[in-house]
Amino acid sequence: MFIKRNELVIRQLLVEDRFHLAKWLSDPKVLQYYEGRDRPLDMEQVIEDFFGDPGEEIRCLIEYKQEPIGYVHSYPISEEERRLYGYDDTMEIIYGMDQFIGEPPFWNKGIGTQLVETMMDYLLNVKCVDRIVMDPQAWNERAIRCYEKCGFTKIKLLPHHEWHEGAYRDCWLIEFDRGR
Repeated sequence: MFIKRNELVIRQLLVEDRFHLAKWLSDPKVLQYYEGRDRPLDMEQVIEDFFGDPGEEIRCLIEYKQEPIGYVHSYPISEEERRLYGYDDTMEIIYGMDQFIGEPPFWNKGIGTQLVETMMDYLLNVKCVDRIVMDPQAWNERAIRCYEKCGFTKIKLLPHHEWHEGAYRDCWLIEFDRGR
């Protein structure tokens, strides 16, 4: 996969990208929003988590002005997630999406919005998905504003959904529904 939109490039993750991932996923500023500052990843964990068999998962590096700045992945949601989210009664194609910008100087510049819109376009028009879902932590208002700007709507609160920095945190199930 390779998508270019203005100064943004989304490309398939390569093994040499492990160095960027290890840097970002050991940075407390990034971890505050992604895995939690109490869960930094070393190179071994990065290789295990990001470079095993992807199955149908799409793993990509994000570049902006030819500089690696982050990571995005998308995947068909599992049967367990379909039940949890309330989609077990539909045959729709539903993908999840998750991303982070690992270079803090690139935060708050509209790049996240451009990234999400670009991935949405790919998922809707190339993968032909019916819905795209995400489950950001409820306290992460900046991310939620970005997703809402891109057309996602809050569907339901998922209490105590994700372990983050020593506690289970509430998350919002948000979706973009092609049919809306």
